[in-house]
Formats: sequence, structure tokens, C-alpha cells
Amino acid sequence: MDLSARIYLDYAATTPVDETVLKAMLPYFSELFGNPSSIHLNGQLADSALERARQSVAGDLNARPDELIFTACGTESDNLALRGAAFAKRKQNGANHILISPVEHHAVSATAEQLEKEFGFKLEYLPVDAYGLVNPQEVARLIRPETALVSAIYANNEIGTINPVAEIGKICRDRGVLFHSDAVQAAAHLKMDVSADNVDLLAIGAHKFYGPKGTGVLYIRHGTPLLPVETGGKQENGLRAGTQNIPYIVGLAEAFHLAQSKVGEHARQYLAMRDYLIGRVLESIPDAQLTGHATQRLPNHASFVFEHADGNQLLMLLDMAGFACSSGSACKVGSPTPSDVLLAIGLPPDWALGSLRVTLGSGNTPEQIEQFLNVLPGLVEKARNH
Repeated sequence: MDLSARIYLDYAATTPVDETVLKAMLPYFSELFGNPSSIHLNGQLADSALERARQSVAGDLNARPDELIFTACGTESDNLALRGAAFAKRKQNGANHILISPVEHHAVSATAEQLEKEFGFKLEYLPVDAYGLVNPQEVARLIRPETALVSAIYANNEIGTINPVAEIGKICRDRGVLFHSDAVQAAAHLKMDVSADNVDLLAIGAHKFYGPKGTGVLYIRHGTPLLPVETGGKQENGLRAGTQNIPYIVGLAEAFHLAQSKVGEHARQYLAMRDYLIGRVLESIPDAQLTGHATQRLPNHASFVFEHADGNQLLMLLDMAGFACSSGSACKVGSPTPSDVLLAIGLPPDWALGSLRVTLGSGNTPEQIEQFLNVLPGLVEKARNH
């Protein structure tokens, strides 16, 4: 199948592996294939690569290497953070209350809901405004003595809004409550600094920043209590059992370093195209609305709702026209129900069902954006008449 004529506008869902990243990974599939837990030379070489990767990621996060564990993806990192911290805090001091925003990725929200339903934790949702922003003062108001954990997404995958993470984290720190943030979408485009952001737990995933699928990181601030969810061997400081995936971890470290070292350059590259795209869509399509904050959003992210349009039909029409887009989270595409995130920011179902997310990346050009804008109005009209 020839994909060269198609235009990919779904970089928030996943990204291609960068050639530099792939080159760094390849030796660890064949030549340097040892198990890092083995004591012989083959194992030592693999372990050395593992720890170099850990040091690299730690440097780019402004963390200590021993504060990082490698996981299989951002979802696993979120799961371990919430479950591990909730159970540890309940065991430590009886804390039984969890605060999350209503615009979290399902890796966070579904985990928190399970903790409430199956394990007796009390789950409460932080209010958000019409842009999906969490007000730090609401965090201060809702924290209780029995609060085990607060979780607020760093930058929303569906609507692109960036939360005031450092302010939320400071409030949690001052109140002695653990703070987790899902930075899976943010890490590709924003400078990460776990110290400045006052986070205790932070999740990232490689495939969002031109690394391989199937590997992620969980940052765990030194001294943060965490109960392991996956037990077995003593890998990853005893917090995540299982033989580490060395080729993918090497790729994650390389990709993350490239992303973090070029944050400003990439932001400038995407912003002009993003703002032009947003302006044209709102001018050329009636009953269209931008979702998320107009400026406090990811630099590559544009998201909309179109009243009385069928979002899934619009995606199919775009796909047939050669454009790969999304209706929001890639984990939700195809669902006939409105997005939880769009409902949480106050959109009625007639609007929320007509969502479109366009996210830019390394392969996009202004000419491609122009091609997309030339066909979108007509396809929205068809999706409204479906």
C-alpha cells in the first residue's frame, strides 16, 4: 500500500520512530542482546546500556537516575503511580481519598474509578473551567487530611490545554499530599523539569516523541511510597519486575533527549501552522468552536467541535480523502458516546459528538495544511447531513 500521498495529522496519537532513534536501537536487537540481570559480559553490556539510558532521561527530567523506572508505556506508568501510591499511603497513614481532574486520560480515570469501586477508596473530581483547566485554589479547597493522592494531567491529549502543574504541585507539597501528573502528551513539546514542577510522580511514553511504542517511564520522587503492582524479580528498584526491554529503552532515551533539546525549535515550527489552521477553520466553517485554551495549549494541537456533525463520519470522510486525523483520544475513536473530556468542559452532546483533533508533527508542511483546509468545510457539511 502506497502511503506517500496521504497526509498524517494525528501526531498526538503516535509518531514515527526517528531515524536517529532507530539507529541507536538496532544493535540491542542482535549484537548486544544480553539480559541486563545476567552477570556475564553480555549481560553487563546490556545493563550498562540500561543505566546510560536512565542517566540520560534523568538529566532531561532534572531528576536523579534512581528516581526513574522503565515501564511498557505511559498507561502502565499511570497505573503504577495511582495504584502504587494509593495503596502505599493507605497502608502508611490510612489515607483513603483520591482527587483527580475530570479531563484525565483513561489510564488515570479508569484506574481511579477501579480503586473506588473495587478497593474502597473515595474518589472526588476537581472542577475544571470551559478550557479544561484545573484551578490550583480548587485543589487547595478539596484536599483533606485523608487525601492520599492528587492527579492532574500536564497537557490534555484531546483538547491540548496545559495545566498550571507547578502551582498545583506546590499546594500538594505544602499540604503533604502526593501529586501525580500524566505528562505523556506534554513531554513531546514542553520542557520537563520535575523539580520546578513540584511533582512526586510523572508518566511519559516514548511513542509520543518519535520513539518506539511499548516503552515508558515513571518518575518517582525520592522518598515517595509506592507499592509494586507487578511482582517477581528485583528489576527497577524492586518496583517493576520483568526483564527490561533494552532496545526500546535505549530508543526512548535517545528520542526523549532529541525532543527535549529541540522544544523551542519545534514549537516555533508548529505554532504558525497551528494558528493559521485554527483561524481558517473558525472563519470558514459555521457553528464551529475551538476546544481547549486558545493560547495555553500544546504548540502542535488544534481541536474543534462542529454542531450537529457526526465526528466518526467526519473521520471516515477525511480518511477516504487521504487525511489521518482523530476525534480526540486515540483510545476512544469509534465510540458512539460523547467524550468525557468534552462533556466535562460543558459542551452539550450535539456539539461534543462532532469533535475533530488535528495534531501536527515533523512530516507536516504549510502546503499540506492548505490542502487539508481546502477539503475540510465540504466534509464537515457532509458529516452534518449524514
